[in-house]
Amino acid sequence: MESVLRAVAIYLFLMVLFRITGRRSLAQMTPFDLVLLLIVSEATQQGLLGNDFSVTNAFVVILTLIGIDILLTFLTHRSRSLDRWVSDVPLVLIEDGRVIDDRLRKARVSVDDILEQARMTRGLERMEQIGYAVLERSGGISIIPRRESDPGDRRQPV
Repeated sequence: MESVLRAVAIYLFLMVLFRITGRRSLAQMTPFDLVLLLIVSEATQQGLLGNDFSVTNAFVVILTLIGIDILLTFLTHRSRSLDRWVSDVPLVLIEDGRVIDDRLRKARVSVDDILEQARMTRGLERMEQIGYAVLERSGGISIIPRRESDPGDRRQPV
C-alpha cells in the first residue's frame, strides 16, 4: 500500500510541477533541460520505490501510475475545467502580426523562439511575415503566415 501512496503523491507532485513550469519547457528541451530531467527522473525513481527494489514493487508502482493516467484521461474527458488545467488551452502569442508581450512572458517564450519556428516550419524570415503564432497545448508553436494582400507587410519577399 505504501508503494501505491508514493506513486499517487509523486504523480500529483510532478503534474503540478510541470504545470507550473509551463508547456514550452516540455516541447523544446535544451541540454540543460535534459540534464535536469534525468536528475528529476532519478530522484523520482528513488521516491517511487523507496527501499523495496523488488520486481513486485516495481509492477505495483507501474500499474498504479498507468491507472492514474487512465483515470485522469477519463476525468479530463468528463470535466472541461480539469482538461484545461491539465492540458491548458492554445495561447495566441502573435495576433494580426502584433506581438502580445504579456503572453510571451507568461509562456516564457521569446521572439527568437517564434522566429526560429517560423523559419523551420514556414520558411519565414521576418516578424512582419507572421500573421499569427499560437503556443499549442503540446508546447509547440504553430505559425500562420500573413496573407500576401495583408497591408502589414509592404516589403518585397526575399
